[in-house]
Amino acid sequence: MRRRSLVVAPLGLATSAAALSQAPPTAPITLVVPFGPGGIADLTARAVGKEMAAILKQPIVVENKPSAGAIVGSQQVARAAPDGQTLLLMSNANAVSAGLFRKLPFDAQKDFAPISTLGTFDLALFVAADSPLKSVAHLLTRARAQPGKLTVATIAAGSTQHLAAEYFKSVAGIDVVIVPYKATPAVITALRAGEVDVGFEILGPMLGQVQANALRALAVTSDRRFAGLPEVPTVQESGLPGYNVASWNALAAPAGTPRAVVERLQRAAQQALAMPSVRQQLQALGVRAQGSTPQQAQALLASEIKRWSDVIVKAKIEQQ
Repeated sequence: MRRRSLVVAPLGLATSAAALSQAPPTAPITLVVPFGPGGIADLTARAVGKEMAAILKQPIVVENKPSAGAIVGSQQVARAAPDGQTLLLMSNANAVSAGLFRKLPFDAQKDFAPISTLGTFDLALFVAADSPLKSVAHLLTRARAQPGKLTVATIAAGSTQHLAAEYFKSVAGIDVVIVPYKATPAVITALRAGEVDVGFEILGPMLGQVQANALRALAVTSDRRFAGLPEVPTVQESGLPGYNVASWNALAAPAGTPRAVVERLQRAAQQALAMPSVRQQLQALGVRAQGSTPQQAQALLASEIKRWSDVIVKAKIEQQ
């Protein structure tokens, strides 16, 4: 009869092992940004990530993985180990992609564990400095008097900017021609040259043009004014009460990440977002620092997926 030998570890050794298993990790966290460097998402991730790293006492490395619809970077995180070591800079692009693409290699609502929102940022309606359009009310009056004549510039079809313009058109009940351009510089050029009447663009990249008096902002798209341009009204204040659009960024982990890990990361994000230096950096980008609970971030994602899917269907935008 074979005897079983029982090996008992010394008490101190067992206690150390247990403590080690509960200790916060020290290996670097990879924060995947599914956009190129230098944009709002990238700069937000770096500003918040730097302070979170100090709070967590754990390095955070930003990895840019730009692609159409934020798909490549999002897929990388969806397939990562659910241990809190790989995070996603989630954004409105994830909500738009859910309705814009026939098939995605992940489910945005099932394959991620949202941690916290980081901030919201406005789009705005812009015109050339010498444009005869002085307000959104004036724009609506002209559009209704001359159906199909007013031209509205956005970046690529299916972008948040393009869908925001389509949503504006729908809510206002007007007939305008939406003209997609390759990128923001092309929209700026078209506005300044008088090729188009109005532009829909994220506020941050356009602030320099407004401050240089090359372009004018008629209104911001969310339900509150932007602190950096307090004189610019909202679209709601300008005669279209049913219109409210703000883009957003958030942090998410792979689905299945332990609740304790998510909560630890959420607390660090909240602390970072409360820092005046971070809030100032984000405001300079046109971003309002805004944290949330994981549940609030999940609810935001679900509501935005529904909203933009409805806009895509109503605008008859072909799925990709």
